[in-house]
Amino acid sequence: MVKITDVARRAGVSPSTVSYALSGKRPISEETRQRVEAAIRELGYRPHAGARALASSRSNVLALVVPLRAGIHVPVVMQFAVSVVTTARRYDHDVLLLTQEEGEDGLRRVADTAMVDALIVMDVQLHDPRLPLLRGLDRPSVMIGFPASPAGLTCIDLDFKAAGEACVEHLARLGHRVVALVGSPPEVYVRQTAFAQRVVQGFTAAADRNGLASAVHPCEAAPGAARRVAEQLLREQPALTGVVVHNEPLLEPLVDAFEQLGLRIPGDLSVTAICPDEHAENLRVPVTSVALPTAEIGTRAVELLMKKLSGTEVREATLLAPRMTERGSTGPRELA
Repeated sequence: MVKITDVARRAGVSPSTVSYALSGKRPISEETRQRVEAAIRELGYRPHAGARALASSRSNVLALVVPLRAGIHVPVVMQFAVSVVTTARRYDHDVLLLTQEEGEDGLRRVADTAMVDALIVMDVQLHDPRLPLLRGLDRPSVMIGFPASPAGLTCIDLDFKAAGEACVEHLARLGHRVVALVGSPPEVYVRQTAFAQRVVQGFTAAADRNGLASAVHPCEAAPGAARRVAEQLLREQPALTGVVVHNEPLLEPLVDAFEQLGLRIPGDLSVTAICPDEHAENLRVPVTSVALPTAEIGTRAVELLMKKLSGTEVREATLLAPRMTERGSTGPRELA
């Protein structure tokens, strides 16, 4: 294993000079810095994480806090996590993934032990009990999601309210007058998870604005639930011709259920969704959708955190505008 003394010998400097070049704690000349960096590259030296942390008072570790609660769609959560991890590595940081439902106690335990330099927090609730602690921590944080009162916090997410509105506006332009939202599992709404609540707000506001009859149906994320909710929708809204789906695992079984009940898509029923593009475009009937930009959100969350760690001011709120792609699941309402 290459040691710091080997680097010092190759560069013709003292080990303490190599340490200063790595930590930036004392100024050294540019010519000396270049010799040290050249020796590091030639020898393939990698500072020991513990020594590096002692030298810089940094762990070079970020915490990604994503409690895997009931109703969470794990594959989408993992897309966020992969984006956070790959972006963090570009900044020479590792990621500690915290998946337990520990609330304030878990955050405080991690922060108080100096295990991490900063935190990214997901699965944000409108009235999230972790907010007071995050506002008071001496470590920077970024939330993927917007609580009801985001003042004093750094938040980034898709504008889910605008996404719900975009789906309804698309259906309204096509002439649909009776629409329904098949939403997240019931427990997600019980927790007042922010993104799910905001989709409902946008869906309802756009339906009211356009004079559409509308209904919201939370639904368990299971194939058997798709048939039940499809039957319920047609029973309660017999004139239904437009559906918005915000429940990724239910999208394909729901399309299948409507077709098994005798509806043509999009001839009799237009379907839109809020989900990752790759999910919508690879179904048997490609679905018109607002993209869930997991890679962009994860990347930008890390970038915001890196700026905060360097002392750079960042804006508190970053809302990504919805981007809709029209596919084969939507069409004009057919008049009887």
